[in-house]
Amino acid sequence: MGMEDRIRKTLQTLSPAELEVIDDSEKHRGHGGWREGGDTHFTVRIRTAAFNGLSRVECHRRINAMLADEFARGLHALAIDARGIAI
Repeated sequence: MGMEDRIRKTLQTLSPAELEVIDDSEKHRGHGGWREGGDTHFTVRIRTAAFNGLSRVECHRRINAMLADEFARGLHALAIDARGIAI
């Protein structure tokens, strides 16, 4: 299983209404943290009731904590668009 799939699987535990995981690695070719084969730079867009009432910073912290293993495996950069949803 690749990093994109692992990120998706981890974030599915938040029961998102919407989840998009995009490997942006190729856009960063030659930049810091980039390596051949990708899996270094991702964008995550997530909408979940789990984030209702949380600030943007709290949502980002939660996602970063959930993906700590991926950062240890070589994830270099993560752009996050995270929001709650109306219940």
